[in-house]
Amino acid sequence: MKRLDGKAIAVTGAAGGIGSIVAGLLRREGATVVGVDRATCPECDQWIEADLSSEAGIAATSDRLSALDLDILVNLAGVQYFGPFEGQSEHGLWTGYVVNLLAPALLVRAVLPGMIARGRGSIVNIGSVLGSIPFAHFAAYSSAKSGLKALSDALRRELAGTGVQVTHISPRAVRTPLATAKILEFAAATGMRMDEPDIVAGRIVKAIRQEAREVVIGVPERLFIGVNAVAPRVVDHALAAQNRKAAALFR
Repeated sequence: MKRLDGKAIAVTGAAGGIGSIVAGLLRREGATVVGVDRATCPECDQWIEADLSSEAGIAATSDRLSALDLDILVNLAGVQYFGPFEGQSEHGLWTGYVVNLLAPALLVRAVLPGMIARGRGSIVNIGSVLGSIPFAHFAAYSSAKSGLKALSDALRRELAGTGVQVTHISPRAVRTPLATAKILEFAAATGMRMDEPDIVAGRIVKAIRQEAREVVIGVPERLFIGVNAVAPRVVDHALAAQNRKAAALFR
């Protein structure tokens, strides 16, 4: 018997470059997958059309998910801006925080009562290494993902003893449509490692199977996160040259 046989799993961003692979892997593990996305999700058993950038869209999605007997919610949907903070539009800034932080929080709130009542369930939040090592030119994205990490940690402590597990996963850069031409140029200029979507999707599904608490993809990234936590000025110095190269892309 497969570990996820019979599990009902909702995945936001299930039509995306990582999400579609995650959905397919989960189904091969025996799960029934509910895709939550604006676009159709061919790899899913069921699709909920959702706009996670608006109050009405999040409310409608929350209602749909709360009516399901979900075993696992995977908050994977996200948007990203790379560039000078003052150059990000007000709408873009608003949308980034809503999709990357507020939507996951509200969807978790919608499914938690059912999970707690059943005495079982898992919340899986897909954050980013940039949430623990905030990068220049990713200010809004880094701060939203930092908030998602804090939300995950706080909920894990709050839900202790309820049977509801919380997993937080931090991928590093991934070659998906979120990686714009500027980001690819930045990666080439700085030697930044970028993972392929199937590698990241596989790590996500493995973490779901194992009910892991915290997963950081990349050994150097794990070490850097530790250094940033205790000696952020060391990281400031280490990233200075990289920051200058990023700034040069926008001159």
